[in-house]
Amino acid sequence: MSPAPDTTAARLPLVVWVLAAGTFLMGTTEFIIAGLLPEISSDLGVSAPHAGLLITAFAVGMIVGSPTMALATLRLPQRQTLVLALAVFSLGHVVAALSSSFTVILTARILTALATGAFWSVAAVVATRAAGPKHSTRALGTIMGGLTLANVVGVPLGSFAGQYIGWRGPFWALAALSALAAAVIGRFMPDREQHTHVSVRAEFGALRQPRLWLALSAAMLIMGGVLATYTYITPLLTGRAGIPEAAVPFVLIAFGLGAMGGATIGGRLGGSRPMATTITAAAATALALLLMIPLSTNPATATLLVFLMALAGFTVNPVVGARAVRMAGSAPTLTSALTVSAFNTGIAGGSWLAGLALDSSLGLTGPPLVGAAIATLTLIPLITHASSPHEESARVPAHH
Repeated sequence: MSPAPDTTAARLPLVVWVLAAGTFLMGTTEFIIAGLLPEISSDLGVSAPHAGLLITAFAVGMIVGSPTMALATLRLPQRQTLVLALAVFSLGHVVAALSSSFTVILTARILTALATGAFWSVAAVVATRAAGPKHSTRALGTIMGGLTLANVVGVPLGSFAGQYIGWRGPFWALAALSALAAAVIGRFMPDREQHTHVSVRAEFGALRQPRLWLALSAAMLIMGGVLATYTYITPLLTGRAGIPEAAVPFVLIAFGLGAMGGATIGGRLGGSRPMATTITAAAATALALLLMIPLSTNPATATLLVFLMALAGFTVNPVVGARAVRMAGSAPTLTSALTVSAFNTGIAGGSWLAGLALDSSLGLTGPPLVGAAIATLTLIPLITHASSPHEESARVPAHH
């Protein structure tokens, strides 16, 4: 007799979707600066590379905030942590929207990044527990879907709004929506304590595996390569490809669609062919970024290459992230947070180096050149990981 079909496959708990909405807002705020760069630099009287530090600062806040908050909230009520994180996130956007000081706005970005780190460190655990072991991967995919959707909808909409009502408008919208999300979570999410057996020693013990650090290195480098270029994509598109500023959000949509496609491909192929998928995708990312240097003078090819760099780059993300968490076994919280830190270390380092390149004699071709170099370096930890003697045994996760 054949087993009954899984009728719950199409349903996830409401809290998972609310948390995905939270990651949508946080993904939007992390990347929206790239679409608002001209408006912010003009309004605050700073150069584009200087305004780009707002992306770097957020990434630095995430680097510190994710592991710190993961440890700090190990035993705290999850609902309280999520509501507080969203409230601080909202407050940070209010402060930024009200200020005309670049230093104050930079500080507010760091504050919102710390709140984002706290949210991420708990949201993944809450989502997987709410969905149950059978649907935990799908729940995590839904949470990550909020981040990629931010690049398809949130960032382009914010860019459109910034052109017509100023960059502060999207910040006010993010403040209001995150306050609403805090209210919904506070009202509907059960107030469960963390499991008492959670051990800080076990969390740190899981970090002793060299292959884990290879996966984290790959996560850092691939995001560094893509975001080095994406941070300054607006000046490249307007100043080199000749795309009107009003049309830039459409290219950002292409980036977001590529990111969604890459995450989907990585999720589907990463389980059965993890190393082949990541090595191929990393090489393709480096090639797309390198081709952007000679081919970005044409609007069509520039847009296509923006799509391809996102498609290839974001294919790597879910594979290395999932493998890192799987290697941590029964103590995944800190490792999950460090994966977020690794991505944001790449973003901070890549955007900083790209800003230096943009200010140098390389000009507009500097960021994609930096991005291509960093993406190429991703192949080192990936190939080393693939050649590890333990790789075969790690290829297929054990079922308990």
